Amino acid sequence: MESNRRIFIKRTIGAGASVAALQVGGGASDARAQTPGVRGFDHVALPMQNVDAMLAFYRSLGMPITEGAQLCSVHFGTQMINFHRPSLWQSGTFTLRAPAATPPCGDLCFVWDGTPDALKAMLDKAGAKIEIGPVNRQGGRRTTGSSLYTRDPDNNLLEFIIYGS
Repeated sequence: MESNRRIFIKRTIGAGASVAALQVGGGASDARAQTPGVRGFDHVALPMQNVDAMLAFYRSLGMPITEGAQLCSVHFGTQMINFHRPSLWQSGTFTLRAPAATPPCGDLCFVWDGTPDALKAMLDKAGAKIEIGPVNRQGGRRTTGSSLYTRDPDNNLLEFIIYGS
């Protein structure tokens, strides 16, 4: 008959191997093993009218920008906004867009990871006029946050939501 100590060691090693197999081999925590489906946004694309003002505004919000001949990409976190330059969205040959999309057509909500005072200071520095806020809103995280609303130079509506910790 095995001692209690040997039984305990065998069970512990067996349990550890099972956990390791799940972590390495694709258990429930492995996104690749999950049912295929939409996982989130990669980017949004919007037409842009006031190129210089728009790029200066988004830079003043601390967002790095990659400029190209046809579009400019604004980066934040792991997401991006592609702004189509007027020469692209006004072209009769560019069809990979919503047919009626003309500036302003964006209504975007950004998650702010900071204090309300820091958000207000950043928006003031960018020359953004707060239209409404702070107001409580139900967000995409299915919980309530505090939001401020403003507009960019093309008049797209921008919401900045702060979730409690």
